[in-house]
Amino acid sequence: MLLIFNSQPSNRADYIFHLIMGELLGIEHKVVSDPDQFGSFSGPKFSYGSEPLADEVFLQSAGLLSENGFSRGEPEMAGKEGSMVLFPVRHPASALPFDLFSASFYLVTRYEEYGSVTRDEHDRFLPENSIAYQMGCHGTPVVNRWALSWAEVLRERFPDLPGAGTKFTFLPTLDVDQAYAYRYKGGLRNMGGLVRDLLHGNIPDTVQRYRVLTGLERDPFDTYDYISAIHEKYRLRPVFFILLGDHGPNDKNISYTHPRFRELIQKLAKDHEVGIHPSYASFTSPERLKTEIERLAAIIGREVTCSRQHFLRFRLPQTFRDLADLGIRNEFSMGYAQEPGFRAGICTPYFFFDLTVNRTTPLRIHPFTVMDGTLADYKNYTQWQAENAVLELLNEVKTVGGTFISIWHNESLSDQKRWHGWRGVYEKMAQMAMAEGSAMF
Repeated sequence: MLLIFNSQPSNRADYIFHLIMGELLGIEHKVVSDPDQFGSFSGPKFSYGSEPLADEVFLQSAGLLSENGFSRGEPEMAGKEGSMVLFPVRHPASALPFDLFSASFYLVTRYEEYGSVTRDEHDRFLPENSIAYQMGCHGTPVVNRWALSWAEVLRERFPDLPGAGTKFTFLPTLDVDQAYAYRYKGGLRNMGGLVRDLLHGNIPDTVQRYRVLTGLERDPFDTYDYISAIHEKYRLRPVFFILLGDHGPNDKNISYTHPRFRELIQKLAKDHEVGIHPSYASFTSPERLKTEIERLAAIIGREVTCSRQHFLRFRLPQTFRDLADLGIRNEFSMGYAQEPGFRAGICTPYFFFDLTVNRTTPLRIHPFTVMDGTLADYKNYTQWQAENAVLELLNEVKTVGGTFISIWHNESLSDQKRWHGWRGVYEKMAQMAMAEGSAMF
């Protein structure tokens, strides 16, 4: 066991020590605040504070973990491009030139997002406003890297220090925003779509709609057989997130009451984890959120514990509080729509720490790395560019033994229209990831 001396114990310190030392490095540890107890311990140990006690491994604290609330402004950055760090420290005895525990805490708790004012048209925190983006490291899981660097420091002093760390895994996830493009949407919606296509001169869609509705052609969003086959081929079990909100401008799934839609959901839930995809309209309505979770639970006949926000809309801490209060235990929205990479600087699931009440919650955050719409719509990548981007991100996650979580949609696996050729990107991602291993959620 490794002993940690911290003269100012706090919930924040306990949280980040457990995440870094326990979950990322797999090192059994104990935190003490008694210098005599620390001094008499003969095993591996390090101290964390303003000054070392003797000649032990020492890391200078920047003070964030002993604070309350989230009043601190933007932290100091140091270093050069490609190797910048947060919370630099200057004590000559410090084993690292920065406080990796404060830096990691700042990123994974999303400290900078609390009370953020500048947001996009969907009320989302912008990646360019993040400190990781400004440091040029939003494409790197820096928290995982810092943890591994700290393990190297400790093992230089304690070569026999045990610790298993984490292993690379791949977890594909799929959002079902619209289960079908044309089928089961009702006469009025299809008539409206038909008129709209005709007014815009969109003859191919008009023809396709007619062929699908008359049974001459498969619905383009009905990709579930392909999804099943591709995951069976690579022995993967994806997580599905189903939108069950009432119809609206940004919520366009078919009615949750439709027997064919319910049958589809039950089929998916038979062999896979199925979570709720809270509607755009539920973002400001805990009542709607509760209703949608109850709808899914009634359809699949079991408790709903997984969730991902539609449009990736969330505000801290309220959105995560609402989800946890309704029984959600696994949240999958931590990432940006506009940029691939690592919003929280980490590629390993971790528990959400609520800064407003200064405590760890039971809600586990599963940060994703890449989304189809980010690559195709925001970055305007070709399939070749998308494959290269995915490979680069995969290598980042593999290097630190993290979990690579992807977001795709049943629509984007249609291999039609703007998604023509993107099945190839998905399969290439699965091939590259499965060269190492898979995650079974």
